[in-house]
Amino acid sequence: MAPREILTTEEMAAGDARAIAAGTPGLVLMERAGQAVADAIRERRRPCRVAVLCGPGNNGGDGYVVARLLKRRGWTVWVEALSSPTTEDARAMARRWTGPTYPLGGGPPCDVMVDALFGAGLSRPLEGEALACARSSHGHPQVVAIDIPSGVDGDTGKLLGDTAMRADLTVTFHRRKVGLVLQPGAAACGEVVVADIGLGETLSPLTENSPSLWRQSLPRPTAASYKHSRGQLAVVGGEAHRTGAARLGARAGLRIGAGLVTVFSPASAVMVYAPALEAVMLAPFETDADLAQLAEMADAVLIGPAAGVTPQTRANLFALTRTGAALVVDADALTVFRDRPDDLFDVLDKDDVLTPHPGEFERLFPGLLAGSSNRIEATRTAAERAGAVVLLKGADTVIAAPDGRAAVNLNGSPWLATAGSGDVLAGFIGGLVAQGMDSFLAACAGAWIHADAAARFGPGLIAEDLPDLAPASLGRLYAQAD
Repeated sequence: MAPREILTTEEMAAGDARAIAAGTPGLVLMERAGQAVADAIRERRRPCRVAVLCGPGNNGGDGYVVARLLKRRGWTVWVEALSSPTTEDARAMARRWTGPTYPLGGGPPCDVMVDALFGAGLSRPLEGEALACARSSHGHPQVVAIDIPSGVDGDTGKLLGDTAMRADLTVTFHRRKVGLVLQPGAAACGEVVVADIGLGETLSPLTENSPSLWRQSLPRPTAASYKHSRGQLAVVGGEAHRTGAARLGARAGLRIGAGLVTVFSPASAVMVYAPALEAVMLAPFETDADLAQLAEMADAVLIGPAAGVTPQTRANLFALTRTGAALVVDADALTVFRDRPDDLFDVLDKDDVLTPHPGEFERLFPGLLAGSSNRIEATRTAAERAGAVVLLKGADTVIAAPDGRAAVNLNGSPWLATAGSGDVLAGFIGGLVAQGMDSFLAACAGAWIHADAAARFGPGLIAEDLPDLAPASLGRLYAQAD
């Protein structure tokens, strides 16, 4: 299955228009949308009392279809209308509804509330009775949103006012919209079902970060493989009192499949690293010239975790850029360029990967996140400016390449909010890049595997657990590819 695109509201509207121009009437699309929502409700609930909150536009028209179809199945259903329908298709569906209709907020108590007030194209805050319904949805036992919870901006995921509907289930159509994958909108959606309503193919460089995007590109050893053929990853270590981050990154790179992993240690820290490393190799260096010479054999180098925000880290990074190895630049190796980010960008290559959290992103790209419409656009701009892959960490991690490709991670786990998890992520990415995987796809795969491992472990996760959880994720991915 091809990776699914994520669409803007404009792209979705264009898809609707193309389908209608090709001969599928809008009423047919609306009927299909309503059928998908009714089916999703029936799959999850037994017949009960359902209030369908209908707005004036086509989202409300979908709601009238849901009400009619559930009523036909014997459910107790009524409509609560914000106002009379204002589109031709919504008016047609309202005429087909023969059950009870109340003003919005005026119906009896219900078991399921269906939010058909506004779709992804809403551009103003909720007000009046719609706002009251949104507030009441936060404590309601079951809320189903059509397309997107009302009050969430479809293109940014931001709340249009001080609150929005909070759904347990959101049924959207054709493809996810941007507002469904970015926070805080994503948190308001609950479970998301993407229903096919027959719009055909779409093309967008923005996709869901799912295994379908990169599974076929995952490195996989053959009977002829040996350790050198599986890629060599190097990790630049920190000083003697800061060795944990490099060890986490190195172990992650080894577990994700790199054939040889070496920690390049400052000479003064070798005796601290040595007792703590087994399969991971160790090589000391004194100067940036020594480091560059060591790295000549590496396919990828991870630099930054606990490296120190020092002139030496800057010099080390510059030296590594002259080796031909792909770089994964994290943590201190990002922050050290906060005053002169262009010095970093000038030496990067399109195969290098930057892995900032929002604070580090702000240091390298001042004002870009706040000044962009959303995290996706900010990350795309950053990747173009840096000339490298950029992974912006968060609950809605975004990965972008300088050629315009971008993906949003959908399987983020709260258990990753623990010290050292970012070092492991950088190691996963470095290990995949070292094996020859395209850097953008490696960043996508590393982020997904990282979150998958955390979700499977759950409460109590610490960063040390993550590398040893990766093989189970890889095993399932390889099995699915067979």
